Amino acid sequence: MNTATAAQGYVPDPRNENVLVWVNGDLVPRAQAMVSVFDAGFGFGDGVWEGLRLVRGRILQREAHLDRLFEGARSIALEIPQGRDGIDAAIDGVLAANGMEDGAHLRLMVTRGVKATANQDPRFILSGPTVVITAEYKTPRPEARAKGLTLFTSTFRTSGPDVFDLHLNSHSRLNLIQALIQAINAGADEALMLDPRGFVASCNSTNFFVVRKGEVWTSTSSYSFKGITQAAVIAAARAAGIIVRETDMTLAQVYSAEESFVTGTLGGVTPVMKIDGRVIGSGAPGPLTARLRALYEAAVYPPG
Repeated sequence: MNTATAAQGYVPDPRNENVLVWVNGDLVPRAQAMVSVFDAGFGFGDGVWEGLRLVRGRILQREAHLDRLFEGARSIALEIPQGRDGIDAAIDGVLAANGMEDGAHLRLMVTRGVKATANQDPRFILSGPTVVITAEYKTPRPEARAKGLTLFTSTFRTSGPDVFDLHLNSHSRLNLIQALIQAINAGADEALMLDPRGFVASCNSTNFFVVRKGEVWTSTSSYSFKGITQAAVIAAARAAGIIVRETDMTLAQVYSAEESFVTGTLGGVTPVMKIDGRVIGSGAPGPLTARLRALYEAAVYPPG
């Protein structure tokens, strides 16, 4: 399994074998962290989640991630019993129990809970929501930043809110996984996905950008997830006087771009070198991509 340049790739760390996981208020060893086979998240993807990054003792953009989590839960009529203060305390508790201060990636997952039977109907819930927080040491693979990613344009499209709202950080990710499988089978690291109209939307797990004539372009997010790292990069770029356009763009415009990169919680800003067999720009990580990574990290990383 070669994941050296995968967008979600990371350096293996033996400390992860002994991490403690927060499951409904209990801290349990990784091997014992389990949920019921009748859980709504396991059976139907009925839940919401967030990915969090710990850098130098601080969760990056913590409030924005919790805002999105609770907004998503409300949108599917799911009340998180711990409330915001309780989730905040649980995050801190997981980090303290594992002695984590830097280089950790957390996944905060909330499902509708355990059901009386395996069906879609939320009225069959027996328990309150299931809440799980995992924390692992994850350092992004340096090869991804040094060599850049290769993308493949999938035939699977993103969706609008009338079909499946990608602004909702749902446990249901099958369409995005199908796109990634296509990309992997084509020898790429990540899938580039078009919206239903044929414009470029995003990648399967990251937000997508290009640089054209010194301007930074990204999609409007009408048909893709609205990334928190994406928003931070846009804000940092504009604060530095760089023009950023949130706009429709075609594959032809992407292929002729000077630079390209993706953004995500784990990898931050990662360059893209090749799309559908076409080399982007010079074929090496671009100068504006490097500058944007530095601007982003200066804006959201704690001093150190």
